[in-house]
Amino acid sequence: MTVWTPTDDGFADLTSHDTFAAGAPHNTFARLRREDPVHWTEWDAGQGFWSITRHQDITEMNRNPAVFSSARGIRMEDQTYEEYLARRTFQETDPPEHMMTRIKVAKAFSKPVVAEFESDIRELCDDILDQVLETREFDATKAIARQLPMRMLGRILGTPEEDLPWLVEKGDALIANTDPDFTTHVLDKMTTDEFRMMPFNSPAGADLYQYAKELMAKKSAAGDTNGVLHLILQPGKDGSVITEEEFRNFFCLLVAAGNDTTRYSIAAGIQAMCHQPELLRQMQTEDIWETAPDEIIRWATPALYFRRTATQDVEMHGKTIRAGDKVLYWFSSANRDETVFADPFHVDLSRSPNKHLAFGQGGPHICLGMWLARLEVRVLFQELAKRIKSIEATGPHKFLRSNFVGGIKELPVRVVPN
Repeated sequence: MTVWTPTDDGFADLTSHDTFAAGAPHNTFARLRREDPVHWTEWDAGQGFWSITRHQDITEMNRNPAVFSSARGIRMEDQTYEEYLARRTFQETDPPEHMMTRIKVAKAFSKPVVAEFESDIRELCDDILDQVLETREFDATKAIARQLPMRMLGRILGTPEEDLPWLVEKGDALIANTDPDFTTHVLDKMTTDEFRMMPFNSPAGADLYQYAKELMAKKSAAGDTNGVLHLILQPGKDGSVITEEEFRNFFCLLVAAGNDTTRYSIAAGIQAMCHQPELLRQMQTEDIWETAPDEIIRWATPALYFRRTATQDVEMHGKTIRAGDKVLYWFSSANRDETVFADPFHVDLSRSPNKHLAFGQGGPHICLGMWLARLEVRVLFQELAKRIKSIEATGPHKFLRSNFVGGIKELPVRVVPN
């Protein structure tokens, strides 16, 4: 049984956010993998780009940041160099600069440190599920998937719990800035030039930055040095300190990426449970927890693509990628590549090996929060499986209107608790 079947005609417009409001256009990706794995797309709203759709190509290119650079932006949209400098996080830098920033916070997100959060995460899951399962019918994205990463984010950042709904609302406005359900400043529907120096070209970036400044002032006055924000402010080995602009952008990145990607992985996993009833039984009776989180994350692939910019001419599959060209790594395509994943539209909780690219594996930009995401997904589904006899969809799910972040924003379900 497949969990969800794509409906695009195989020739979808990858530049259109409306295309992805019906889910990722996997029929188009499958055709491109077969026929045109290095595909040029013209774009009315900016410079065209190359789409890379095969798993093997993306894996190899991701290991070569000297040729395929992050240092001109990671999204499809064009930016002036001035805008790039104002908005960039360490995601939009190359080695060695990338590693100088990353190393400051890497320990806080390392596997052994994250493992210490397990009891906190389980406690949060208990609280969330105890409340929501009493209602039996609910929107699983809002009631479950949104709640866990939001509340865990607060513990990592050291923010007051009462501030979290506002923070997540602003994070949604940033990362889902093409969906009118999440922002009043829809990127492709209006002029947002006045915010062009803000993260994601969004006024929410300014709001989050002001919040971060006030938060750190309060923490400093209280002598509070807990949380990852304190780490990022410490001088590097060479004595360098993060600039005010870099701190603002890092905070915005943590709020947006640290919440949304895990949320949409959880939502995709619950959606899969609704359409593959055997998944609940497997969670309850089989030893699948070493492999299940990665399969759920493969199925979700919240980051649909990341962009790179070629630094020199490159020949690939009979095409010439020119220096300065934009190149999009479509992780959503790679994670359905039938040459790598048997029956890719089937969720197989025991899939091994699972060489999915949802964390950008293989290069210097591998996701900083991957161990936390895996842990949150594992614990949430362990606790959910303990508490229910069945789960089913009560209406159609709705996807984000975004070709950058893939996620189910509405997921009506009915459960029968134990």
